[in-house]
Amino acid sequence: MSVILLILPDFLLIALGWVLLHRLGFDRTFFAGAEKLVYFVLFPALLFHSITRTPLDLNNTTVLLAASTGVMAGGIALAWLGRLAVRPDPAAHASVAQCGFRFNTYLALSLAGGLAWSGAQTTMAVLVGFAVPLSNIGAVHALASRHGGHALREIARNPFILATLAALACNLLRVPIPPALDATLGRLGSCAIAVGLLCVGATLSLQGGRAHAPLIAWMVAAKLVLLPPIALALAWALNLSTGERLVLLLFSALPTASSAHVLAARMGGDGRLVAVTMSIGTLLSAITLPLWLDAVT
Repeated sequence: MSVILLILPDFLLIALGWVLLHRLGFDRTFFAGAEKLVYFVLFPALLFHSITRTPLDLNNTTVLLAASTGVMAGGIALAWLGRLAVRPDPAAHASVAQCGFRFNTYLALSLAGGLAWSGAQTTMAVLVGFAVPLSNIGAVHALASRHGGHALREIARNPFILATLAALACNLLRVPIPPALDATLGRLGSCAIAVGLLCVGATLSLQGGRAHAPLIAWMVAAKLVLLPPIALALAWALNLSTGERLVLLLFSALPTASSAHVLAARMGGDGRLVAVTMSIGTLLSAITLPLWLDAVT
């Protein structure tokens, strides 16, 4: 399948979300409720269901987990190097730093399912499952330390982290999931990608970030341009297979999570600035994702 055709359905859903808000009369209250539903119910269900469906063997996944951790560490390092590169306002940087390493899981699982490798979605679920706590801890810690919140409390009640940890525990301990519960979680999870991408489109905004243009440019470049080569280097160093290398590259090249601006707003950060950064990154990823994926296919 052409890479353009692979990513087109997801970006059409994003575009539809923008059209629904700006042209077809859906109001922001509707999308605020939808975002809340995705954040607290649909997305945790998707994570839990994806991770528990595929049995994990720590011996077989150690290398992938090392690669995932390496990509996350590289993204966090690039985000914080922005303080030296562009010397931004510290409060603005605390809000936007997460845009350098957080990733859009809706796109991750959707695009992985379309790759020409049968193990792609399983591999992506493993990468995402272990990376979500790392990315959220990094984002929550930065915001909590800057805006007077309590990082440990925010981390402890984050629904993404709770769902991931619960799923990993059930998977590794081989806790059986009742069929009815598994089917329910699967149906909730199947809604998460479509509704989540619609919400991404509704949050697209290019207004309000001009004063922080260098900071935005750094974070977008870090996520879409600088991080993928780190992933390729890690894939080579860890001797990953072609399929695993492709999935790791896709994971590293994803735009920032649409929930980033929600987290920033909830914790007293500059949600509007994060929304602008996320929007620019999402739009540009329609160009950069095919380029990176073509590089290894």
